[in-house]
Amino acid sequence: MEPLKEMFNRRYYQQLAKALSKTYQQLEAEKFIQEATTSLEALSLNERMRRTSTVLKKHLPQDYTKSIIILKKTIPNTPRGYTNLVFPDFVGLYGHEHPDLSLDALKYFTTFGSSEFAIREFLKRDFSRVIKTMIRWSKDPDPQVRRLASEGSRPRLPWSFKLEEVIQQPELTRPILENLKADEELYVRKSVANHLNDLSKDNTNYMLRLVKTWDKKNPHTYWIIKHASRTLIKKGHPASLSLFNFEKAPQIKVGKLTLGEKKIKLGETLNFEFGLSSTTSKPQKLVIDYIIHYRKKNSTFSPKVFKLKEMVLAPGEKVVVKKKQIIKDFSTRKHEAGLHKLSIQINGKVFCSEDFFLLL
Repeated sequence: MEPLKEMFNRRYYQQLAKALSKTYQQLEAEKFIQEATTSLEALSLNERMRRTSTVLKKHLPQDYTKSIIILKKTIPNTPRGYTNLVFPDFVGLYGHEHPDLSLDALKYFTTFGSSEFAIREFLKRDFSRVIKTMIRWSKDPDPQVRRLASEGSRPRLPWSFKLEEVIQQPELTRPILENLKADEELYVRKSVANHLNDLSKDNTNYMLRLVKTWDKKNPHTYWIIKHASRTLIKKGHPASLSLFNFEKAPQIKVGKLTLGEKKIKLGETLNFEFGLSSTTSKPQKLVIDYIIHYRKKNSTFSPKVFKLKEMVLAPGEKVVVKKKQIIKDFSTRKHEAGLHKLSIQINGKVFCSEDFFLLL
């Protein structure tokens, strides 16, 4: 699989230069391409994006307002996707002396990609002013703009810095979440759920109190609350389990965890199964997860929890639960050879474990 950073390749810069030239004829296209692609191979994905922004600054008018006009006219002629984050990145770098113009540009650019990272540069400098704008955005007709209001104000947005204001005062983003708690767009609901999941890590009780005030009968709201609670449920947090009527102390017996093979090669499938039986006379709602304890280079383990299934176990019922998991490398996880461990977790409690060996 081609590395993600190859989105910013020579062909991309040629296409960008062509699009820019249509609205800014003074662009020295070949010089722009040459400067943008010099020593490109050594740069990471986000380093390439930042390089693009700095080279744009050099080749566009020094007047920031004129540059924004050019970029606004250019972005509709570029492919949608991650590479379009260059446009808000430019604003995040150079637009702080023109806050109104810049916020308006970020609102526009987010409809072609996302301004979630750039808006945080403005929150960092003038949180009070910018969060008021984002609260208005949370009522915007465009779902991309509504999503920006939630995603950009997340306290722990991946690939960005923490918003300490929100961590210390989580109620600051409540108006945004309230406006979006039953949003029609799944894209927006995912962001709201992730925002709440962030809050649960630093302000668990606040997050739970907030969602308890929401109407779970609304399917969109229920989906958000459920997805937002995933970390707490995996940890077996009692209040989170009770929120969805999962048993806090399930009365069950878990049979032997059986692996298809004790030794597997990278790229092969880990097959496993176990028996599960009820030891009570009432139905029990269960959330079943499995944990793979990945071996690290220093011989310690890094556990990763995977969702397996949810079920209602009838009184006295016996079932066999089976699962297959392909063990392969990802850009975010490279495997190490040696001893690994598989555990079965039910309603936040580990019931059984087995070792297996990974061969590279």
